Order: sequence, then structure tokens, then C-alpha cells
Amino acid sequence: MDIAGWRKKIDEIDQKLVDILNQRAHAAQEIGRLKRQTDMPIYEPDRERIVLEQVQEQNHGPLQHRHLIQIYERIMDVMRNIQKDEILDETASETEANRQRKTNR
Repeated sequence: MDIAGWRKKIDEIDQKLVDILNQRAHAAQEIGRLKRQTDMPIYEPDRERIVLEQVQEQNHGPLQHRHLIQIYERIMDVMRNIQKDEILDETASETEANRQRKTNR
């Protein structure tokens, strides 16, 4: 395969990655809602350690474990931010609703 063929293949893989990352982000949003309802912390180092261990076990290369860890650390960082945003957005919405109720009395 020539360079153009490999680039086309990468473009197709990138589209799949975008779809999968958005599925993961949706799951992170839902987890953020549940964490808010149960007062669980956003950052759970034990869970993140388990995720990193699992992806290393599933890795058969050519990515080296250290590279895969770097990628997943970044993914988890972004997902934590999505959860934080979810909690902040819901908290802000509740605060606004409470304020409107008070002014309507």
C-alpha cells in the first residue's frame, strides 16, 4: 500500500476512534450524574489504576505500554473534566431553579 492508501486507512480509523471516544464521553457524563447524586468524588485513583492495568493486559502492540498509558491518562483526564462539567452544569441549573422559585413567591 502506498502513503495515500495508508492515510486513507488512518482517516477511516480516526472516524471510528471519534465515535468510540464520544461513546466513552457519554458514559462519563452518565457516571458524573450518578457520582453527583451519591456524592462520590470525580477522581478515583483506584479505578484509574484498574483501567490502566486492563488496557496494558489487552495491549499486544505495536504500541508500547508506556505510550498506551500516556494516551489513556489523557483520555481519563478529559473524561474527568466532562464529569466535572456535568456536575457543575447540573448544580448551576438547580441553583438557578431554586432562585427562580424564591423570586416567584
